[in-house]
Amino acid sequence: MTSVPTPIPSRTQFVLEGIKHRILTGRLTPGQALVETELAAQFGVSKTPVREALKTLAGTGLVVMSQYKGVTVRMVDADMAREVYDVRLLLEPEALRRSVRRGASWDAASDALTRADEATDTAERSLANREFHRALYVPCGNPLLGRMLDEVRDQAALVSAVAWAADPSWEREAAEHREILRLALDGDADGAAAALHAHIASFVERAFPGAHDGDEGPHVGRTPGDHDTPRPRTAP
Repeated sequence: MTSVPTPIPSRTQFVLEGIKHRILTGRLTPGQALVETELAAQFGVSKTPVREALKTLAGTGLVVMSQYKGVTVRMVDADMAREVYDVRLLLEPEALRRSVRRGASWDAASDALTRADEATDTAERSLANREFHRALYVPCGNPLLGRMLDEVRDQAALVSAVAWAADPSWEREAAEHREILRLALDGDADGAAAALHAHIASFVERAFPGAHDGDEGPHVGRTPGDHDTPRPRTAP
């Protein structure tokens, strides 16, 4: 018998979205401690919805729970970015190829591009970009494949937000998105998949130059004084 997921209580959802927005806008930075009592006071709720929201965010990879350090915003480094984008490289282009071959509608993808162009902050733009990519793979005809890609969406958004904070480069990514959508609209399944693959594959090398040369990768979000911290350059 298939179990039905329990809906998240409204207060927990309110806190969850609030914390996520703060992370994606940089108000809460990688490595920053998240204290339940402080967050509860800020959101005007008890500690219970805060605790549940943090557990959910830990499950999606935006925060890390440690027995010794408590809850912190997840650090972003080259290894973390590679892990997330390797999964996307393996799955997302093939999902798009299948979506195109199935004659999917691209209205949702087009709407997401418009929202990204009109976004007033990084979080709105990041969320719109996530919706664009999701609109490419959800119609693939394999719900499990879609769910697997959904699992890394928040982590990919965190990487993008951190990279954009160092070097706002969304105009470049928006142009790449428009080309991917054009190919999908033309029914060019292989062309669209190849363009998406190139879009994703170039991310780590652009954002973390030298990360493939055997170094440990930059740890974005360290405190001032970490002079060895290279800044990322861009993110899809």
